[in-house]
Amino acid sequence: MLPVALADKAEAAESYAIAMHGAPALPADFARMPYARPDAPKGGRLVWGMLGTFDSLNPFIVRGLAVQQIRGYVVESLMSRGNDEAFTLYGLLARSVETDDARSYVTFRLDPRARFSDGKPVTAEDVLFSWALLRDRGRPNHRQYYAKVARAEAPDPLTVRFDFGGASDRELPLILGLMPVLPKHAVDPETFEETTMTGPVGSGPYRVSAVRPGASVSLTRNPDYWGRDLPVNRGLWNFDEVRIDYYRESNGQFEAFKRGLYDFRNETEPLRWHEGYDFPAARSGDLIRDIIKPGMPQPSEYLVFNTRRPLFSDVRVRRALTLLFDFEWINRNYFFGLYTRAGGFFAGSELSAYGRAADDRERALLKPYLAEIPRDILDGSFRLPVSDGSGRDRAALRAALALLSEAGYDLEGNVLRRRATKTPFTFEILVTTRDQERIALAYTRDLKRAGIDASVRAVDPVQFDQRRLGYEFDMIQNRWDQSLSPGNEQSFYWGSQAADIPGTRNYMGARDPAIDAMIAALLEARERPEFVSAVRALDRALMSGFYAIPVFNVAEQWIARWNRIERPATIALTGYLPETWWFKPDAQRK
Repeated sequence: MLPVALADKAEAAESYAIAMHGAPALPADFARMPYARPDAPKGGRLVWGMLGTFDSLNPFIVRGLAVQQIRGYVVESLMSRGNDEAFTLYGLLARSVETDDARSYVTFRLDPRARFSDGKPVTAEDVLFSWALLRDRGRPNHRQYYAKVARAEAPDPLTVRFDFGGASDRELPLILGLMPVLPKHAVDPETFEETTMTGPVGSGPYRVSAVRPGASVSLTRNPDYWGRDLPVNRGLWNFDEVRIDYYRESNGQFEAFKRGLYDFRNETEPLRWHEGYDFPAARSGDLIRDIIKPGMPQPSEYLVFNTRRPLFSDVRVRRALTLLFDFEWINRNYFFGLYTRAGGFFAGSELSAYGRAADDRERALLKPYLAEIPRDILDGSFRLPVSDGSGRDRAALRAALALLSEAGYDLEGNVLRRRATKTPFTFEILVTTRDQERIALAYTRDLKRAGIDASVRAVDPVQFDQRRLGYEFDMIQNRWDQSLSPGNEQSFYWGSQAADIPGTRNYMGARDPAIDAMIAALLEARERPEFVSAVRALDRALMSGFYAIPVFNVAEQWIARWNRIERPATIALTGYLPETWWFKPDAQRK
């Protein structure tokens, strides 16, 4: 047996990669990512078609609507995700990572070849600058994550060490590994929080080459990109140019795609996917439609209650309105019966608590909060209501009215009123797409049967994002994408601290000690089984709050692309990855 000092030293050895749980799937001498084609041709142009607009090239601040592709294409992080694993990082700007068994610190050693696009070397000083800047002036998630670091130092120009001061958060080394690294010599901290149309200096494979404010951004591949031969990058970043075009309206966006004005789209409307692609290019094979089944928790759409509004502060009200949502009617009439739905937020994965009885570890975690966890959610017997599909399910209506009566509401004639004040029950559903509007209108019909007057307000994507980020709504439709390794972002999604901070994704305004405790538990978990139990316990706490009405689960990705764009035969666990695609040699644009 090794002496304790030597054992600790062995546990803290440098590594080429770090996994949240277990060991990295790829060996130290791996040559490429399994989902990339290393000999993919270079050249050509990829055109994205985005819905909305932008007024900033800085995606690291709250202010403005930023071009999100800046992150990754232009600005790199210390390490790169392995997209075939739950949560594993491999060396990028940092050629190695070191942490101890307790994960009380992390040390990154930079690749001496790493350069920013202006030719300046990437140093430990840049890493420390980025950490402090984002901690103090970045987005709420950055401020929350990076504030957990107790001390940061640079022992030498290519080494940086972060100490966590006893914080029980085993994800922190990986969170810091994903930290964007900005050049100290090219960023003014005093103006960092202002929107800008000036392309940032980054170390990534692309540089901003042209900007049409609000309309398009062009990124040009840097021929001197320092990391082009790294194993994590082989077969990636194949286009000479990537252009992002913006469209203010979804129908116009789709018509532009049919004309070949941009190269691919991730289709999210079932009606359009099944009936809207009957045009010449699709029939001739010039357009390819891929159905991809990722291995991640299924993204789910929800109608989200803003519990900051007094109307939705009572869980009985939220549960009653969940009963009134007629999924069976909507699924049959709008979605060809293609969708399913599940309670909870990790559908279709081992992390989901829906339909599963709590194990002993979950019960131990939830013990202080059992008064707030309904028995059927704890024992796994809870199911979302299933209607008769008629759009007039009387059993659901009776059950909903009983709950509303418990909460202090009475149906007087055709109007539901607050018993104490006689105030009518009325609210607004904010939408921004045709699909959202159709679902909302169908739901208002169901609500009307209970005497509830819900109106639907359609706004453009820009206004929708602004109101969503500022929590200026009664109800919205939203989707949370989850990974197989949820972590610190869960606090950003539904932690109490995030409830009143503009720009977080806690749209429902959840403030629940049980949720906070389960997030803490999953961050402390050392092994996968206890981690899974903690996430399931979190799922039960979220389900118990009835913060959102599950609308449907998305089990597939529907990707339409013009045949001038090709992709590897192997799909990553996370699904489609445009950075692995390439322009077909000798292809011509329409």
